[in-house]
Amino acid sequence: MREYKQLLLANKAWATELLEEKTDFFQRQTAGQKPDFLWIGCSDSRVTPEQMTMTPPGGMFLHRNIANLVHDDDLNLLSVVQYAVDVLKVRHVILCGHHGCGGVLATLEGGTEGPFDQWLANARDVLHRHQDEIDSQPDQAARVNRLVEVNVMEQLRHLARLDTIQKAFAEKRELWLHGWVYDIRDGHIKTLLEIDANTDLDGLARPDKVLV
Repeated sequence: MREYKQLLLANKAWATELLEEKTDFFQRQTAGQKPDFLWIGCSDSRVTPEQMTMTPPGGMFLHRNIANLVHDDDLNLLSVVQYAVDVLKVRHVILCGHHGCGGVLATLEGGTEGPFDQWLANARDVLHRHQDEIDSQPDQAARVNRLVEVNVMEQLRHLARLDTIQKAFAEKRELWLHGWVYDIRDGHIKTLLEIDANTDLDGLARPDKVLV
């Protein structure tokens, strides 16, 4: 069977199973969404936010890109953040990197070109800022994973400085930003840092290593 047809068959099985559990499941879905969480993560096919957190449909608003980067001119991400915070009123924004990220590896190794190379400019800035820390790691795998961790910190700091987030903080809305990493070796999510309205963004320290 062609692989794409298997996706369609799996979808029918999934829908049937949900209806067997709750006959009004899809009817309730049409009423709208009210998620508590915005997840900003990597596009990697091994990282499935809803599955690995057991979040049901409607519980998490999602945005994914290569290496979970926050660009000032990324209208896709900026609009997702604005909609999630101002319209959906999410209370938690999670920015999650992961072990062995291909985008982070490409940042370290170089040799990229085209749109992918332009996209990684943000990650290269993080590498340059933390070059001493990355160079001190014992091998390439450790360098990749340490860059994954400090990248989450820098992207979360960048996220916190967006106008939408700063406005929510100024209005004293309930909003927390979380920096996490997912370890594909054991399936566990590990916490790195948290930012709220009172966090000194300039004073953020490098997070402890958790991908060890």
